[in-house]
Parts: sequence; structure tokens; C-alpha cells
Amino acid sequence: MLRSPSHLDRNKKLEGPLGKLSQERPSYISNAFRNLYRVFWGIGGISMLINLLMLTGPLFMLQVYDRVLSSSSVPTLVVLSLFVAVLYVFYGILEGLRNRVLLRVGQRVDEQLSGLAFGASTRIPLVMGSEGERSRPVSDLDAIRQFLSGSGPSAIFDMPWMPLYLGIVFLFHPLLGSAALCGALLICVLIALNELSSRRPAANTAVEANKRTTLVETCRRNAESIEAMGMIDNLRTRWETNNQVYLGRQRAAFDRSNTFTTMIKTLRFMLQSAILGLGAWLVIKQEVSAGVMIASSIMTARALAPVEMAIVNWRGFVAARVGIARLTRTFETQGAPKEQISIPYPDAALTVDALSCGPVAARESFVKNVSLDLKAGDGLGIIGHSGSGKSTLARAMVGVTDPIKGSIRFDGAQLSQWSASERGDFIGYLPQDIQLFDGTIAENIQRFKPEATTDKLIEAARLADVHELIVSLPEGYNTHIGATGYGLSGGQRQRIALARALYGNPFLIVLDEPNSNLDAEGEAALTNAIHNMRERGSIVIVVAHRPAATSAVSQVLVMNDGCAEALGPKDTIMKQVIAPLCKPQEVVLNG
Repeated sequence: MLRSPSHLDRNKKLEGPLGKLSQERPSYISNAFRNLYRVFWGIGGISMLINLLMLTGPLFMLQVYDRVLSSSSVPTLVVLSLFVAVLYVFYGILEGLRNRVLLRVGQRVDEQLSGLAFGASTRIPLVMGSEGERSRPVSDLDAIRQFLSGSGPSAIFDMPWMPLYLGIVFLFHPLLGSAALCGALLICVLIALNELSSRRPAANTAVEANKRTTLVETCRRNAESIEAMGMIDNLRTRWETNNQVYLGRQRAAFDRSNTFTTMIKTLRFMLQSAILGLGAWLVIKQEVSAGVMIASSIMTARALAPVEMAIVNWRGFVAARVGIARLTRTFETQGAPKEQISIPYPDAALTVDALSCGPVAARESFVKNVSLDLKAGDGLGIIGHSGSGKSTLARAMVGVTDPIKGSIRFDGAQLSQWSASERGDFIGYLPQDIQLFDGTIAENIQRFKPEATTDKLIEAARLADVHELIVSLPEGYNTHIGATGYGLSGGQRQRIALARALYGNPFLIVLDEPNSNLDAEGEAALTNAIHNMRERGSIVIVVAHRPAATSAVSQVLVMNDGCAEALGPKDTIMKQVIAPLCKPQEVVLNG
């Protein structure tokens, strides 16, 4: 039997006892930040210079009130003004540099984690099932990036310099320093209380926001069903109910945070005025100069500036903190990528041994103790009533769900020994729910592979008997399809998805209800495609309700309540299944 040249080339490249080690390594949020420690030290150094330069204003005012006004010296004022102007220019340069660096820090973290977040966003429904539908790893990463790229981190880097300003106020006069310190401590206490009291409301608001997003996305995907069955009013009611809960949670979180924010802002204004009033009293008592009074007020305001900035960015900080916590849990759920030895792709046999598995994220088996042996070129039809476990078994064989018990082996190696990207090179899958992606027809059939070739593309389209259909479209293989592209019928979508499953001559091809949207011509094309792939050495598994889909297979597996009820040659099994239905029924006539 013939195998794909790509498979043969691959196997030649991997000759040797160990092959090639995968280069992938685990990557976590902590690692992403650890790689930026030197950058953070640099930002800390820039922040030190910025805060030292921020002494320019109060010291200038001190000199103006105590030296220039008392001496009426214009040259002194000019020299001081020029010197201060130069210092402020340096301050502006450093402040701009710090903001630019922080923007790139946020983008760097995004670059390091975006691939993981996208992968987790795609795979989390397969790991957590319905519980993962509300998880939005990409949105969580956006919240982290936005905070890091904003002014919030600047406030964090400036806060350690509060003691410097308060210490200078102490040097001016102990009473002024004590007042500023007491006010600053009280503000810090209020910030801590704000953090403790707003943590849970903020988390609850985020949960409700995810629920709203999930409902909107679900309705967009099912717009036709909603319109056809008049579900819009019911779903609108559900939306309004969810929205009311969200607004209530948001209102509670805002009110809690706003209370502390207002208290902090009011206290800050009172403290600045208190410093001025206390300074004026000390001037009257001739214990300090007027310049010290003004400089102390400015120093106190500067000491509290990072606090004010932290309050402004508090929502972003909370969103980033929640995002980090959720991303950490999500990445832990996904598991760390394993260092794997690349082994040759299979080309001989598929063995399912005492397999027990269930739907996504299920802990109990639905499919129980199924065993089968298939060789290259075999065709297997899986039939049975709805809910008998056909699709669950098919998903396990292509690696969508993991076995609970038993094993799935290709040429003796368990399926888990290949990475997901490697499995895609020797597995083709046509699911019941056909989803084509936003892009061209060529990109969809080629599975968006950057190294895809035109020869394989045309070959897959011809095997699925969809080449003539594609070239008849406005732009042929470059026709844009998906949410914003050219509209295709259900049968056309299914045949393009079939071509995607056949792309690259995969060793295992699993087709779940492949003729559900096909007419007689499409079913004939499907039968020819199955014959052709079997002749090329592929194992073809067809999950079907309609017998026409199994016409090109050689064996049939009958599933019932998750168990293999019968397995054997197609003709023998089909007679056993169909014969009882064809027996003449006893007719009783009355009268």
C-alpha cells in the first residue's frame, strides 16, 4: 500500500535511537516577569533620578522666598530659573523614557504569554468542559498588558521615595514632618482597607462580565436558529437578567471602592491645607521661614502623588491581579508541555485496547472497555443509536479526549507520545459540528500551515470532489470564507471540511456523520474518497446513522450504551442489525 511521501521523508529524518528532542519548555507567568528583572531594576534607577529631580520645584520655591525676595536680586532669580529649567528638561526626558520602557514591558509580557493564552483559550473547553466556557485567557492577558503599559507601575516605583520627601519635611521642622507622616500613614491604611474590601466584589463583577460575553458569543454563533425559532425575546430576557446581575455587582464594587477613594482624596486635600496652616503658624512664631512653609506643602503633595496615582489606576491594578490569578490557574490546568522524543509517524496499525473514555472533562466512563485492531487500508464503520458513544469513541481516537482506562496505540506507541502538532500530520478529522475559519478556502483546507504546498491542496480538494466547486467561486481557492466571507451552503461547507480532513494523506481519517448535509452526488464523492484513501494505506473510520456512509468500509462496530455490542465484517454485522427490523410482523385482524 502507498503512503504519503511526507510520511516517508519524516521517518527518514528521524532515523536513529533517539531522534530529535522537542525544543518546547514550560513557560509560566512568573518566568515571563523573571526575564524582565533587569528591566525593572533599570526602571527603578530611572525612577530614583525622576524623584530626585522632583525636588527641583520645592527647593526652587524655598530659594525664591528666602533668598530672591529678601535680596531683591534679579540675577540670582535668572540663574536659578535657568538651572531649574535644565533640571526640568532632564526630568521630562526621563519621564518619557520610563513611560516608553513600561509600554514595551507590557508588550514583552504579552509576547511571551500570548501564545500560551491563545492555546489555553482554544483548549480549555476540551480540558474543563462547560466550566471552561467562561474563561477568557486572552482578555486576562490584555488586562495585565494594559496595566503594565499604563501609569500604574510608575506609581509603584515612586512610592518607595515617599520617606525621602517626608524626611526632608522633618528636617524643615519636626511638627511639619509629624503631621505629614500621620496623614500619609492614615492614607496608606485606607488604601489597604480598600484593597481588602474590594477584592471579592471585583472578582464577582469579573465573573458576571464573562457570563455576559459568553451569552453574546453563543447567540452570534446560533443566529439562524434564534431567528428561525423565534428565540430572540426569550434570550433577550435572559440577557437582561444577566445584565442586571452584572450591573448590580459592578455597582456594589464601585460603591465600595468609591467610598474609600473619596475619603482618601478628601484627606489628602485636608493634609495639604493642614501643612500650610501649621507652616503659617510656625512662620508667625518665627520658627520657620515662608519658603519652608511653601516647600513643605509642595513636598507633602509630592510624597502623596504616587498614592493619588495608585488610586486612579486601582481598577486596572485589580483587573491585572485577577487576570494573573486566573491565568495562573488556567496554565496549571493545561499542564506543562512535556519534553518529548520525536518518533516516526505511524503507517501500519491502530490498536484500541480495553478503552474507557467519556465526554470532555468527564471523570466517569461513558464508553467502556472497547477494543479493536485496524491495519493500514482498513475501513471501519461505527453505528448505533444516538447517545450510544459513537462520537465519544471517535474523539478519543483522534486525541480530543484522553482515555480514562485502556490505551490507543499507533504502531505500538501510545497516541500521547506525539505532540498535538505532530498528531495533526497523520490524523484527519471531520467533526459533526463543522466550523470553517475566517480566511481563504485554501487556508482552511491547508489547516493554515505556513509550509503548505499547492500540490497537496489540489490533491485534497480532488479527493473530496470539491475542486470544480471551488474554482467556480468568485476567487477560486482565494475566496474568503468564514464570519465575514463568502456564504457557503451546508453541503459545500461539509465537502470543504472533508478536503481539510484528507489534506496531506493522513494515516488515520475519522469522519463523524460525513454525509449529514450531502446530496446523492456528494455521497457518491464521499464513497470514492474513502475508497481512494484506503487504497493509499489510510485507516478510515466513519461514524454514521445512514447506511450509505458505510458503503466503502470493510468492518462495522455496533455501539450500544457505551459498549461494543458487535464487531466484524460489514456484510455479516449489517445482516445481524438489519434482519430483525425486516422480519414480517404478526398482524391481528379484528372482526
